[in-house]
Amino acid sequence: VGDRCLPVCMNFIGRYNVSNALAAIAATYVQGIEPEKAVTSLEKVAPISGRMQHVDLGQPFLAIVDYAHTPDGLLQVLATLREAIKQGRIISVFGARGERDRLKRPIMGRVAGKGADYVILTTDCPYGENPLTINESVAKGIEEVGGNYRIIPDRAEAILEACKMALPGDAVIVTGRGHETVQHLENGDRFLDDRECLAQALNTLRDSTE
Repeated sequence: VGDRCLPVCMNFIGRYNVSNALAAIAATYVQGIEPEKAVTSLEKVAPISGRMQHVDLGQPFLAIVDYAHTPDGLLQVLATLREAIKQGRIISVFGARGERDRLKRPIMGRVAGKGADYVILTTDCPYGENPLTINESVAKGIEEVGGNYRIIPDRAEAILEACKMALPGDAVIVTGRGHETVQHLENGDRFLDDRECLAQALNTLRDSTE
């Protein structure tokens, strides 16, 4: 700020969060707030639920839940993970929503196919649309870029399979729902929390190796 360089230690990772932080500091500076106060406030901000949220039960790989549900959002989180894990693999678990923008589905597939080493397509909130039809649309994008994938319709099973695949140093990233706890299906709604599913998968994996 001006001729001053102020170090900031935040509870967030990713270049996009650095950009957000700089924008916040600039906005407060224009309003007459001292940069030191803005930095202190930023350092106190707690991680946002469902946004690059780590689920850590002592496993030797990263396990993360994020709300990314757009091509750019998915691109950003995958790029952030790639910087973080260096040599490890990224295993991406996600699906697209039903009765929504169908054109972005293959785009999401291309992003995941390029950014992740392996993709497990699963069910998000299909509403009244066939989940298989949705996943096949996303899969077209993955195939266009030569990505590796499989389809596991049940979301909890997909998350468990991703954790089983993960090796030390890898990262499992579950995207699309983040903090949401309701899954909208054709025959009604049900409770579903990706964070709980991921924790349960890690517990299952741990129990099976003890």
